[in-house]
Amino acid sequence: MNLNKLFTLQQTLNERIQTEHGLTGYDLFHEQLLALKVELGELANETRCFKYWSKKGPSPTTVILEEYVDGLHFVLTLGLTLRMTDVEIKQMDHETNTLTEQFLLVFRAISELEQSRTEQAFRTLFSHYIALGEKLNFSTVEIEKAYLDKNKVNHQRQDEGY
Repeated sequence: MNLNKLFTLQQTLNERIQTEHGLTGYDLFHEQLLALKVELGELANETRCFKYWSKKGPSPTTVILEEYVDGLHFVLTLGLTLRMTDVEIKQMDHETNTLTEQFLLVFRAISELEQSRTEQAFRTLFSHYIALGEKLNFSTVEIEKAYLDKNKVNHQRQDEGY
C-alpha cells in the first residue's frame, strides 16, 4: 500500500473540506478522533462480530470494506493533523486475537492517541488499524483500491454540497 499517495490524497480532500466549510486554521483533532470512533463502531456493526445474541451474519464484504476505508480516511487525517505522515507501520501479531478483541485494541489506541498525541501512539493506532484490515481478510491492494474509490466519492459529495 502506497501510504505517501494516500496521505497526499487525504490532504487534498481535507484542505478542500476545510476551505469550503470555513474551517481553515481550526483545531479539529477531537472531531477527527470522534469521527474515527464512530466509523469504527459502524464497521464493527457491519461485521456483527460482537453480536453474540444474533444469528444474522455479517454484511457483504463490499459493505465491510467500504466501512473500513471510511475509518482509514480518519486515521490518515489524524496523521496529517499531527504531522506524522512518515510512519513505519509495524507488523502486529493479531493471529491470536478475535475480531472483537482487534476492534477493542483499535479503540484503545484511539484513546491513547487522544491522551498523548505522540508519534508512538499514532504508529500503534495505524498498526492496529492495518491489522484489523488483515483480520477482515482484506489485502493491501483491495484496501488501497477501495480507498481511492471512496476518495473520489467523497470529492463528488463535496461537489454536491454534502
